[in-house]
Amino acid sequence: MKKRSLDTIDIRILDAIQKHGRLSKTRLAEMVNLSPTPCWVRLKKLKAAGLIRGYRSEIALDRIVDFTRVIVTVALSHHRKSDFDRFESRIRELNEVTECVSTGGGMDYVLTVFSPSLADFQQLMNSLLADDFGIERYMTYIVTRDIKSEPPDLVRLMSKSDA
Repeated sequence: MKKRSLDTIDIRILDAIQKHGRLSKTRLAEMVNLSPTPCWVRLKKLKAAGLIRGYRSEIALDRIVDFTRVIVTVALSHHRKSDFDRFESRIRELNEVTECVSTGGGMDYVLTVFSPSLADFQQLMNSLLADDFGIERYMTYIVTRDIKSEPPDLVRLMSKSDA
């Protein structure tokens, strides 16, 4: 995919909304040191180019509900495209799985699963095993506390790729 060329103002706009979500025209303009109208025009162009996928809030879930978060690594028995497609299709259907990445190396996938309890998580895993998606092995890691969770530093990433 062709990468879009961005100038420093575009990068500052993307960085600001990545860190703070939706901002008023005036506040965003202040943060990127640009007058409001040109700032808003640039933001609209960035949206139209598909560089902004959406806006989200970070909810203090632990203050609302009890849950178990589990990181799961999965290795499939076979490495045919059809096996990967079938597994990935099923994972996309599961609301409990909030993130799934395909990896190289010893494991094929790393999943983040939110479940009401450890027993509910195990039921989910049992159903995946019973449905015969070709899971050769999986490892579970119970999350006990968050140490760091932030979006990547866009300004730093962009400056390193330009070097």
